[in-house]
Amino acid sequence: MKFRTWDINLKVRLFGEALLDISFWMVFPFLTIYFSESIGRELTSLLLIISQVLAVFTALLGGYFADNFGRKRMMSISVIGEGFGFLVFAIGALHVVDSPYLSFAGFAIASVFMAFYQPASQAMIADVVPPEHRTHIYSVFYMMINIAVVIGPILGSVLFYNFTTETLLAIVCADLLLLFLLQKFGHETAPLLVNPDLQKEVVRKSIGAVLLEQLKNYKVIFKDKIFFLYIIAGIIVSQSFMQLDLLFPLYIKEVIGASNLFAFHFTGEQLFGVIVSINGFFVAALTVVVTRWMSHFREKFVFMNSSFLYAVAIFLFGISTGPWGAICAIILFSFAELMTVGLQQTFVSQLAPEDKRAMYFSAAGLRYTLGKVIAPLAITLSTLIGYTGTFTIIGVLALVSGLIYYYMYSEFEKQRKVS
Repeated sequence: MKFRTWDINLKVRLFGEALLDISFWMVFPFLTIYFSESIGRELTSLLLIISQVLAVFTALLGGYFADNFGRKRMMSISVIGEGFGFLVFAIGALHVVDSPYLSFAGFAIASVFMAFYQPASQAMIADVVPPEHRTHIYSVFYMMINIAVVIGPILGSVLFYNFTTETLLAIVCADLLLLFLLQKFGHETAPLLVNPDLQKEVVRKSIGAVLLEQLKNYKVIFKDKIFFLYIIAGIIVSQSFMQLDLLFPLYIKEVIGASNLFAFHFTGEQLFGVIVSINGFFVAALTVVVTRWMSHFREKFVFMNSSFLYAVAIFLFGISTGPWGAICAIILFSFAELMTVGLQQTFVSQLAPEDKRAMYFSAAGLRYTLGKVIAPLAITLSTLIGYTGTFTIIGVLALVSGLIYYYMYSEFEKQRKVS
């Protein structure tokens, strides 16, 4: 599917989200260090858990509202809320205010509204892209995100600590630009909104009725055994890749520390920025190639081996005491990530009925939102049993998720043969 044939929604989002993601990745990888230094590691872990619990409920509501009130509307609301959250963060970071708690409140607000965005965004792709092209489109957007992961952390390792408020305001400006593009060029794609009578019927419902209907719909979704196993395996393996933004920065700063690399001297924070950028570079450069390569293999082996490779990477990272060990680990980590790019969203779109796409994508997002609730516990765990024990536990969990994926796909293949 060539770029010139893309729906205008996809073109607008690709440009606007690229700018927003670069701005976001200038800040996000360094937040664990930033808040751990200002309010302590244990409290940071607790507050991260609380903020992500709120994001879980937001994501569930976001999927329902995206199906019933529109993809464009929910994406716009999300962008507005995220911009407001980062504005509060920036105010808290001002020298005259200097309130890490206000800053964290702003980050929590931004996290909650970011959870609104993805269900609507991914469902919009399913709305406008034929099934045979969806994996390719999802992989292109994923590649764009990882180009941002290359550029953002390198800029952030220098700018975030020296110009914190200005960097946060840059994210606010990127949100405003994306909002403008969505309003100016975007159009609605939700199937329900094609029929005005159905839309009126939904709008007339009370909030209580809407929430009750939403809960009933999610109850139906989670009775889907295949989908439920997919969520469970995703939550477990997310404990591996989410440590890139949680445990990895602390480990690099405290254990590996300042290092010489490529004839340059890096502080711990700057070395972490390089590690994240290496991850982003490999994913951005190889997303399309590896996605096509993986399409030649059975999906259950791809998902299972991706989890197993995450486990190997986590174990290697946990025994690394120098920058080169960490670089080898992050390369394996990146390949594990690449193996399932595009396949994840395609799998969900195969399971989801057309009128409940956003809800399925929203529920699929629980792999990350619930994963984010649990993942910060690794920070607290590292203070109790040390980094080696913590990385070992996370690696074992990745192995378990691989076995669940294998069982899930075996059941899915049986189901398709019957139907």
